[in-house]
Amino acid sequence: MSIKIDVVTPFPDIVDGPLGQSIPGRARKEKILNLGFCNPRDFVKDKHKSIDDRVYGGGAGMLMKAEPLYQAIKKLRKKGSVVIYTSPRGKVFNQTLAKKLSLKKHLIFVCGHYEGVDARIYPEFDLEVSLGDFILTGGESAAVVMIDAITRLLPGVFKKSGVTELESFENNLLEPPQYTRPEVWRRKRVPAVLLSGNHKEIETWKQKEAVKITKKFRPDLLPTSEKRTSLKAKKAK
Repeated sequence: MSIKIDVVTPFPDIVDGPLGQSIPGRARKEKILNLGFCNPRDFVKDKHKSIDDRVYGGGAGMLMKAEPLYQAIKKLRKKGSVVIYTSPRGKVFNQTLAKKLSLKKHLIFVCGHYEGVDARIYPEFDLEVSLGDFILTGGESAAVVMIDAITRLLPGVFKKSGVTELESFENNLLEPPQYTRPEVWRRKRVPAVLLSGNHKEIETWKQKEAVKITKKFRPDLLPTSEKRTSLKAKKAK
């Protein structure tokens, strides 16, 4: 299975560079991820290739024009495409959404820049997505993060099956602690159970540690009953 992802941006290098490395880079070489770029400047005719202008009613900075973005989306969109705008007002991106998007055949990420986009273009977006409650210089950085997360979930990206099933946020849990050689580092030992070779006991230990760590660092991920237990434990301390 492969996925086609197009990115609408006047700054393709911000996206292309990071996604040419490591796992996304390998996925691109193996044609699992087909990454393309569309520059809205290609759809303007003035000699300066201007895609932004002053804001009506006043305000700091410049705003991206609607027409170049519209033409870029129109060129890329086909049946089944999902057009995503990286927006601070959008739905917060998480692993569940990454999974849903990884099942699509074609995604189009539209990256806002400057002070954002002309509000008249919003109906062209199928989905608005945010990384969280903070502001970035442009949507390109957000697109890189989302595309990376989506790519990791594609079949064939990892040679060994089941890799992503053990990562954080699966089953609403964080990953348990992990260790590598040496067995003793600065007087700190690897838990004996991990050296035992007893796979059943190891899995039981991992599950208990995952729940423990999630209760400590992200109790909001747990079911309501476990959240109450976690909060009671904190208050008792």
